[in-house]
Amino acid sequence: MVVLIGDGMKQAKEARRMPGVKKLHQESENSSKAEYIFGHLFGAIGILMGTPEKWFCLPLFMNLQDGVKTIFGWSDSSERQESHVVQMIEQGFVAAKTFGKALLLLDRYFLSVPAMKRLNELNASETTQMHIVTKAKSNAVAYEPPPATKEKRRGRPRKKGEVVKLKSLFQSRADDFQKAQVTLYGKDETVQYLCLNLLWGQGQYQELRFVLVRMGDRLSILVSTDLTLEATDIIRLYGHRFQIECTFREMKQVIGGFGYQFWSKSMPKLKRYLKKEDSHPLDHVTSEKDKENIRLTVKAIEGYVMCSCIAIGLLQLIAVCYSSRVPKLFFRYLRTPSKAIVSEATVMVYLRKSIFRMFARNPHLSITKIIQAKQEFNDYDEDSLAS
Repeated sequence: MVVLIGDGMKQAKEARRMPGVKKLHQESENSSKAEYIFGHLFGAIGILMGTPEKWFCLPLFMNLQDGVKTIFGWSDSSERQESHVVQMIEQGFVAAKTFGKALLLLDRYFLSVPAMKRLNELNASETTQMHIVTKAKSNAVAYEPPPATKEKRRGRPRKKGEVVKLKSLFQSRADDFQKAQVTLYGKDETVQYLCLNLLWGQGQYQELRFVLVRMGDRLSILVSTDLTLEATDIIRLYGHRFQIECTFREMKQVIGGFGYQFWSKSMPKLKRYLKKEDSHPLDHVTSEKDKENIRLTVKAIEGYVMCSCIAIGLLQLIAVCYSSRVPKLFFRYLRTPSKAIVSEATVMVYLRKSIFRMFARNPHLSITKIIQAKQEFNDYDEDSLAS
């Protein structure tokens, strides 16, 4: 089974003529982050890759999934007309059809009725199957299965049983929790858990596997659509979801993957204090030329970010495949020496210092021939004319 990871990335952008920028709400324990920002919301799908010593989230796809509904609606297409949550499910399923049976790890934001409905539709229409492991909010509720009745009664049969407030089970069923050793974030941790199969979803009542986890003072409620997964596997797998956050950080800080500044004069200025009853500035764009310029700007933004995904993916693959040459890569001071697998930053600095030497030593490589074919050689040395 292939493990996929999906999440959203909010990138602050203050450009008032940049398409797709909108007011976004972000929840963070970091007090330095504003509660509301103006920026882009990207959706990303990656695949879990690496070794037990170090795991990476290799990015497969990333695009704008919010703030561009009107732009893509100009072409009378159904593309990106769904919510961000539903789009993530659809993109994860596209990856699942490529790799086979897959498990998609998602944050708690993605546990919603529309997402589950879309997942069930896709699983029913295709031979490929994709399951989800995610996290429930602390105030989530579930339902007991409906009680079995032997005698026939008038009316429709009951679809659900009693309401279960999941958070209350940490106290009411504290004696039923089991202990286990689970590897989380590279360390062996002792956790207590309670595994229950309950119905979930107002009006849907889909059976899901809930795993209530207590680790010290931290309480979590994990959810899986795969009822065959063991509770310890669900806990361990959800711990890998954080790797996509590490990929976002490396893309932003190491290679500048979100440092784009594409804007267009055809894009109307963003109204910072737009009221709900007011129409969006994009609704007033009528010129076909302006619409095409805005589409090209969105294409440039997504193209830049996708090139960054390819670059960070290459760094990750090099780190996994060639970290056996670790002593040769220690060419700079590292406050914390790398383990068996080096980081993307170490690979990047190493390539910057040695890539041209590699080209000179390997003239038979295709990339070397492409670079040489695009070089212009003059008949004389221009530096000799400086005197």
